[in-house]
Amino acid sequence: MTLHWLQKQRCAPCRKGDIPLSLRQARERLAPLPGWHLADRGKSLSKILVMKDFSAAVAFINAVLPVAQAENHHPDLHLTDYRKLQITLSTHEVGGLSANDFILAAKIELLPKKLKVV
Repeated sequence: MTLHWLQKQRCAPCRKGDIPLSLRQARERLAPLPGWHLADRGKSLSKILVMKDFSAAVAFINAVLPVAQAENHHPDLHLTDYRKLQITLSTHEVGGLSANDFILAAKIELLPKKLKVV
């Protein structure tokens, strides 16, 4: 599974009774996603971005919106310290991670970002 392959996939609606990915499955799907890590004992996927400034952070959040809407899968976005943006994905319907979380993370990776230069 590659980043490019994930970016071409579409999120699928979850059904009653769907089960979350196992920790092993989640680790395998995580491999092509740079900077993302498993959180909450493998029940969520997260990435922290330090944006150039507040405007860049808000612009990025606005860029995520149409992608999330198109996939009907919505991340938790936490902006703190005016430019530190944490993106967290999980599938509430299954109580953990699903393929949708990795698909959306891959699509978020495509978005342009103005990061703080270190």
